[in-house]
Amino acid sequence: MTEHTPSGHWIDGEVASAESPETIAVVNPANEKVVAATPAGTAADVDRAVAAARAAFPGWAATPPADRAAVVGRIADGLQARVEEIADVITAEMGAPLTLSRAAQATLPIVVTRSFAGLAVDWTEEIGPSLVVHEPIGVVGAITPWNFPLQQIMSKLAPALVAGNAVVLKPSEVAPLTARILAEVTAEAGLPAGVFNVVYGTGPVAGEAMSAHPDIDMISFTGSTRAGRRIFAVAAGTVKRVALELGGKGANVILDDADLPSAVEAGLARVFINGGQVCGAWPRMLVPAARHEEIVEMAVAGAAAYTVGDPRDATTRIGPLASEAHRQRVDGFIRRGIADGAKPVSGGPGRPEGLKIGAYARPTIFTEVDPDSAIAQEEIFGPVLTIIPYGDEDEAVRLANGTIYGLTGGVFGEPEHALAVARRLRAGQVDVNGGEWNPLAPFGGYRQSGNGREFGRLGLQEFLETKAIQR
Repeated sequence: MTEHTPSGHWIDGEVASAESPETIAVVNPANEKVVAATPAGTAADVDRAVAAARAAFPGWAATPPADRAAVVGRIADGLQARVEEIADVITAEMGAPLTLSRAAQATLPIVVTRSFAGLAVDWTEEIGPSLVVHEPIGVVGAITPWNFPLQQIMSKLAPALVAGNAVVLKPSEVAPLTARILAEVTAEAGLPAGVFNVVYGTGPVAGEAMSAHPDIDMISFTGSTRAGRRIFAVAAGTVKRVALELGGKGANVILDDADLPSAVEAGLARVFINGGQVCGAWPRMLVPAARHEEIVEMAVAGAAAYTVGDPRDATTRIGPLASEAHRQRVDGFIRRGIADGAKPVSGGPGRPEGLKIGAYARPTIFTEVDPDSAIAQEEIFGPVLTIIPYGDEDEAVRLANGTIYGLTGGVFGEPEHALAVARRLRAGQVDVNGGEWNPLAPFGGYRQSGNGREFGRLGLQEFLETKAIQR
């Protein structure tokens, strides 16, 4: 891993020394060993990166859309050539099973990048006597999380570049290492110096400086709702555009006419994948009261197949959580659930047997859950499922919509019936009977799950300004 240790930030197309000698350790959550370190970025580092982006912006904005798309396509090619390396790095820095890192963490970013490269067009249109043009917004500050580190970066960088913007990225300090690989790939792809810059550091220092910076025109953030509120407040001082993709507490609504084995299997996958560290997870399973016991038995049996262990073991389905601090947070929620009267029918608090070192948690299923309790309302971001019975369809919809969030959800049942219920859910993306992920479909939340959208045409539009020219 030492070859991926950033010796400095990436500013104006090259490695740039940090203003401060302080560093941030990157810890492998599977064995608690330090695998790398990054600079602890300061406001001065952010200033340098923003200045480079501001200087590079006019030339990149003036580049024809087709030429910008060609560069983005070459970035996808460069990432493809380093898939194994990227998967290895992600597993080391945040603990995703290597099988998942290969199948999703390292490959989905390539799919996303190619999808945006195919959307480059001349966005000029005529509306009556007016010429309406859609122009790049300017310098974009991207602040990304640790759960899908490269995927979250490319969900912002690819559309920002295709739209003609320059970008300053602050990756999560927990999982920052793929950002250096990406920076090298962008240079090899022919992206002009300064169009993409990376500043390492923490949210309260580097992220705060970006959010307040007068020369950053837009902040695109993915992370917790708490952090999103802070970014929104700080960015208000310069009235910049802010796009927020925040937390979720998705509900998997299983209707009485559903194929129960398929619904339960898909529901478990959506709560246990990546150790439950997915904003679009479905940690609440809402089930017909008359089928509750049957579904609980299926879920407990299915959960037994989710083996926890070394992320480099091919049989492992759940690796460690991303950090020891996060493991303790998830464990605290499990203990609080028990204290509040919920019943763990699988898993429970503490580490899995035989795993005394590493940020490992036990995948846990709760029944007898108060829908207003902490484990049913707050984003745990771990492998914790609550199974909650409902009496009728109206109650199911009320429970599904009964949180501050509105990011994702699922409905299983007879197709037309399930579609009708999906329309009633207050969430930005709802899957019916396990519908396939579509990189061209917009993704984003209602309410405190954020604003704006990512992916596809609507995701690209987030990074454009609109001008009407009257003639």
